[in-house]
Amino acid sequence: MRNAGFGALAGLAGGLVFGAVMVQIGFLPTVAAIVRTDSPVVGFAVHLLIAAIIGSIFGVLVARQRELLFWGLAYGVLWWFLGPLTLLPILLGEPVAWDVATAQDLIPSLLGHLAYGAATATGLALLSRKERQLKPGLLVRASAAGLLAAAVLGLGWNGLIVGTLVGASYAMIFGDAREGSGPSLIRGAAFGFVWWVLAAVTVWPLLDGRGLEWSPAAVRTAVADLPGYVLLGAGAALLICWLGGLSRAVFSDDVRHALEGRLVVGGRVISVWHGVIAGLAGGVIFTGVMVAVGFLPAVASLVGSDSAVVGLVIHLLISQVIGVTYAVFFRRRSFDPASGIGWGVSYGFLWWVLGNLTLLPVLLGAAPQWSATALAVSFPSLVGHLAYGAVLGLVYQRLEERVSPWHLTRSEATAARAAARHEQTLSAAPALWSLITCVALLIPILVS
Repeated sequence: MRNAGFGALAGLAGGLVFGAVMVQIGFLPTVAAIVRTDSPVVGFAVHLLIAAIIGSIFGVLVARQRELLFWGLAYGVLWWFLGPLTLLPILLGEPVAWDVATAQDLIPSLLGHLAYGAATATGLALLSRKERQLKPGLLVRASAAGLLAAAVLGLGWNGLIVGTLVGASYAMIFGDAREGSGPSLIRGAAFGFVWWVLAAVTVWPLLDGRGLEWSPAAVRTAVADLPGYVLLGAGAALLICWLGGLSRAVFSDDVRHALEGRLVVGGRVISVWHGVIAGLAGGVIFTGVMVAVGFLPAVASLVGSDSAVVGLVIHLLISQVIGVTYAVFFRRRSFDPASGIGWGVSYGFLWWVLGNLTLLPVLLGAAPQWSATALAVSFPSLVGHLAYGAVLGLVYQRLEERVSPWHLTRSEATAARAAARHEQTLSAAPALWSLITCVALLIPILVS
């Protein structure tokens, strides 16, 4: 009851934020139609009641979670699908609105639900006192990491400012997570999406005097900035992780860190071979998509050829290289098939942005393809990358599970894996997988 009560209060706070948005987009009469009226006042009251109810459910569901932001965002997307696309039409005596055109018309509602989820998660964190102690050194490192990531991506002066803010806010919200390079990459990519909604879709139009531009057309224009924000968040988070590890290695006098590093060298070599095998398996699955859309000659053009056979060879080699990077970043991070697929799909999405939309055009002598049109054209490739990531993560997890560390018996390794899986469940990892998957599935709606 305590968790439900806190959730209801946090839901009211989120409802007030979302309600302000609904006033702007004129959606309150539609909500009021649930009780057979078109009064905006009645609609606002019904909206707050619903916000409190689903907030109480959220409070119960995440009572044991240590991080709430990404859970709140994923919860907001879920209720956008359950609410305006499903339950609201049913309550109004209409069929469910599960088509792209209707979903595109409801993009302002989607952004409002994201704002509701973020505000509810923030309110619940404050009520539950889930706060972090910010260390000045971490804030400096994180700000520098965001600045460096923006400079590497060539985002310009505004991008340097945003990069610094991304890094600083990452440190303030998540602290020193110490979760490894791979999870940091995915967390950063999701955080980049959050910053895209906050900055490119919301703050910049407000600062330009255009008001709250959450229309489908305005969002489609802002989609051109989405890949940059995703890469900025991922790069900043990765640098924060690396700088933190370097700081601990230099300034820590605990010799256990050096000893552990020596003990796992053999395991890392085996892990790399697992990455090769898993990457090859994912590449074979991805090949079906590339053949269907005729993309192999484009891959072959990397070496000055237009042969589909050459493209296939290069594609499989690249698949194995990405598999090796997955093994390096996500070693001992997937403890069951679900977590393996979750990390793999998220990594596949990140490589769609980094590879297909960014590196491939640059290697072919063009600029990164970050426009809405390019994203729409590349959607088949996104499907292939998600399938590749799912197979990569699953195969790698199954291979890694078969090899116990030499200093542990199989039963001890199983117990350690179960404990780590429990800890991961209490983290934001499942929410990250869900949110990244939702962002990938929303691409057709955002760019159509």
